[in-house]
Amino acid sequence: MKLKPLNPAVHHSTRYNMKISACLFLCLFITIQVLAQNSPSADYREEHRPQFHFSPPAKWMNDPNGLVYYEGEYHLFYQYYPEATVWGPMHWGHAVSKDLLRWENLPIALFPDKHGYIFSGSAVIDSKNTSGFKQGPNAPMVAMFTYHLMEGEKAGKSDFQTQGIAYSNDKGRTWTKYEGNPVIRNESGIRDFRDPKVFWHEASGQWVMILAAGDRAHIYNSPDLKSWTKASEFGPGQGAPGKPWECPDLFELTADGKSRWVMLVSLGNGAPNGGSGTEYFVGTFDGKTFKNDNPASTTLWVDHGTDNYAGVTWNNAPYGRRLFIGWMSNWAYSQKVPTEKWRSVMTLPRELSLFKSGNLTLLASKPVKEVEKLRKSRFVLDMKKPYHATSALQEVLLEIDLSKTTSTDIGLEISNKKGEKIIVGFDVKAGQFYIDRTEAGKRTFSDVFAARHTAKRVSGSNIMKMRLLLDTSTAELFADDGSVVMSDIFFPNEDFKTLKLLQNTGSLKVIKAEGFELKGTW
Repeated sequence: MKLKPLNPAVHHSTRYNMKISACLFLCLFITIQVLAQNSPSADYREEHRPQFHFSPPAKWMNDPNGLVYYEGEYHLFYQYYPEATVWGPMHWGHAVSKDLLRWENLPIALFPDKHGYIFSGSAVIDSKNTSGFKQGPNAPMVAMFTYHLMEGEKAGKSDFQTQGIAYSNDKGRTWTKYEGNPVIRNESGIRDFRDPKVFWHEASGQWVMILAAGDRAHIYNSPDLKSWTKASEFGPGQGAPGKPWECPDLFELTADGKSRWVMLVSLGNGAPNGGSGTEYFVGTFDGKTFKNDNPASTTLWVDHGTDNYAGVTWNNAPYGRRLFIGWMSNWAYSQKVPTEKWRSVMTLPRELSLFKSGNLTLLASKPVKEVEKLRKSRFVLDMKKPYHATSALQEVLLEIDLSKTTSTDIGLEISNKKGEKIIVGFDVKAGQFYIDRTEAGKRTFSDVFAARHTAKRVSGSNIMKMRLLLDTSTAELFADDGSVVMSDIFFPNEDFKTLKLLQNTGSLKVIKAEGFELKGTW
């Protein structure tokens, strides 16, 4: 049978439709690939990847930046290098969450430009439109960050770090950098001049910024986020020796019905268990000057583990909560840890409060209450047999009556079938909590990683409490209602799923020894 040729009009239409179909197929293919790259099964199941902590989809991450809440969303920006799993030219990565647990990854928010890399900073909601940046129905979200001009640093100049701003009118999805950048130039001669934290100070009716400058903090005021006037300095000679100071924060809390202000400062070296860590001061602030309540030599640490650095708090958090998150790593080994496609994780978000201990006012932190939504099956621990969990995601609650306990070492061993383990416990005689990760798996990447870390107990109560949150490669201990906190990471060759109570000789009076297996959020 002889086939008839196609009608030319039909033939042309068919070819056109085929081209359209091919384009649609290509777009669909690309869309599927992008979705696959951002799906939990693709990005969040690699070895060592935490399952209810934030980590970037891929590549390098460090300091949390721009923490702000707006219209139902918690924004988490962060130091990000999208080209490698080691530190490089800094961008601001971006994610949002409605519950502080489940995060949606968004496109990169801020890219380097002619003024330099985009180092750490903060974000605010300019609800009064003091900046004049508002366009449309939303209040402008304004970010302030440090520009780091690498060419200036390499040339040996001292003014290579300046401060810039950018704004968004679509809830942080797209950003415009201010044409008048930089808004603060470095005229101090101090090479380390960075990490602005901005907030609205209601009592004085102005914007306040705290900035790390070498071995001290500078405090500035502004009516509009564009023009800034230096108001005061705090330090040096305060707290732990060491510099430069980094990632400062300043916020108000209440203790015994009295207003107090807390200043956070991160140090790249000199933390109580080695490497980088974050200290704090408690005092008063009048909109211009911060005064420390404690003797200058008093050193107070946010976290006594080795893996909580550069932590800052959310601006504008609802219900008056002061919420904190930190970078869960340490500059002593952060670029060498054995993860392949991604590097670094954030701590769990925490709620901060103040409490009195003797003559000191101290900072306590607890996991945000939303964490309890992750609880699945409950289990009970006893001394006779270990508990075998179905995954490495666990929460453990221990309460021990020390007045009726003669054991001098109490702990919880978390292990796998390869004989690898971490031990989290309390040395009764020394009055110290500890996390021992000397046998926790991979350790050859660092000479200082495998160690036993300790923290002095603060509470004088006979009832010792330990709340431990365990993820695939993270341990966070909140002892005695958060008066002592320790955060450590680890890298076992097989997930830790076996939990066992430990004690040395003597008796142990257990009030509570229970836990929950937890759900992942990715």
